[in-house]
Amino acid sequence: MERNGTAPPDDVPVVLARDGQHGPVVHATNRAARILGVNAGARIVDTKAICPELQIEYADIGGDRRALDNLVLWARRWCPWSVRDGDDGLILDTTGSDHLMGGEAAMLREMETQLSLLGLTSRLAVAPTWGAAWALARFGPVRSVCGLDETPWKLGALPVAGLRLNEETLLLLRRLGLKTIGAVMDVPRLSLTRRFVKAALHANPLMRLDQALGKTPEPVASIDAPPRIHVQTKLPEPIQDPTSHLPELCEDLCEQLSHTGQGCRQLHLTVYKTDGEVSSITVATSATTRDPNHLHALFRDKVEKINPGFGFDLITLTAGGVEPLQLVQNSLDGGSDDDLHLARLVDRLSARFGAKTVTRPVLNQSHIPERAEGQIAALAVMDRPQIATPKERPIRLFDHPEEVRVLYAVPEGPPAQFIWRRQTYKVARYTGPERIAPEWWKDRAGARLRDYFKVEDAQGRRIWLYREGLFEDGRGGDPRWFVHGCFA
Repeated sequence: MERNGTAPPDDVPVVLARDGQHGPVVHATNRAARILGVNAGARIVDTKAICPELQIEYADIGGDRRALDNLVLWARRWCPWSVRDGDDGLILDTTGSDHLMGGEAAMLREMETQLSLLGLTSRLAVAPTWGAAWALARFGPVRSVCGLDETPWKLGALPVAGLRLNEETLLLLRRLGLKTIGAVMDVPRLSLTRRFVKAALHANPLMRLDQALGKTPEPVASIDAPPRIHVQTKLPEPIQDPTSHLPELCEDLCEQLSHTGQGCRQLHLTVYKTDGEVSSITVATSATTRDPNHLHALFRDKVEKINPGFGFDLITLTAGGVEPLQLVQNSLDGGSDDDLHLARLVDRLSARFGAKTVTRPVLNQSHIPERAEGQIAALAVMDRPQIATPKERPIRLFDHPEEVRVLYAVPEGPPAQFIWRRQTYKVARYTGPERIAPEWWKDRAGARLRDYFKVEDAQGRRIWLYREGLFEDGRGGDPRWFVHGCFA
């Protein structure tokens, strides 16, 4: 494809040049240059001698690759799967998509029209195999539709370069007089097998021919990939705001999810702009759902983040995190479960203030109290089982233990009296100790063990405190005491 916003007329030969080992070489050509015999890889000095009127521009290879990657996403308006094919093409798997646009011929006309609006000229082909489509798009008519039965004779008239072979193999075939794909088909198969039995794929005309004819599979996507659930709205004129179309899109998407017995945890809203760019936003839920009203509400404060550019004419809504969703009756009176309201509240708060703002506690695999619990985003999906702790822990656990001054301590027991936050506490009863050793794989060398006690004073206040270290344990001075939490 060539950008022709400021391009010369079609009958003027133009090439893009890049640096080579012995000076600039041809990177790409337009049709007029190819007709005059200018091919990619040739030295610019030689091509100027053949074609003095040749216009030369230097190629921006990195920029072209980035533009082609953007075009890959933009082309998904016609099908759910697309990929960059080399440095000058796209492959689209349009299986099951062409009938939505009136057939394959109508789909190609639509593609050509939309690409021309971006200032791009294109050569398009629909074929049963990747190899056949590749050959027809580069060496066949400008638009070509090839059925399964038509593949052999439509490929037969094309040059042998349509088999996606390297230059050494193409040169060998031409020296043997095999200049077309049809000539390769006429050669006895045993002869080709003997000659290219050890050749790699890009140097084996027999394997490439089998791929193009469908005798050897060449899938364009993993057969294990789950079907994508998405809906789209094609607009007659470019617009700047997709808000008015969101309710209908959410309704249609949830209807598809309902037919498959599934729900989703993410929604991806994508707009395809008229300048070829793509802009998208994503919302997530804390629980699997297919409620269209709830999903639509999550976009309320996020639509403004879309950059519409000069407008967009296609909107798609795709479900992510699709999971089975069983219908459950919440209550006998027809009311809804309180947990469901909480999940929706979490979704709305996360959508408004950010996914990292709303958190929930999670248990960690650690017996150190301050490490046994952490915080993760409320929308995060748990990828590990929760670890339950069998020990009783206080309702309020301080982020940082607070050191206390001991007035009198019971041997091998808790303090009889201690001062904490400028108040003196007299211990009436206690339970413990619960000894917790340091985690040697995390703690620094010389970390001391802890003896935890649950104590109660004369007023009934229950406090969780611990002694850090033992007398003469060789890891510091006298033991220190800390309050780590309070019980109800």
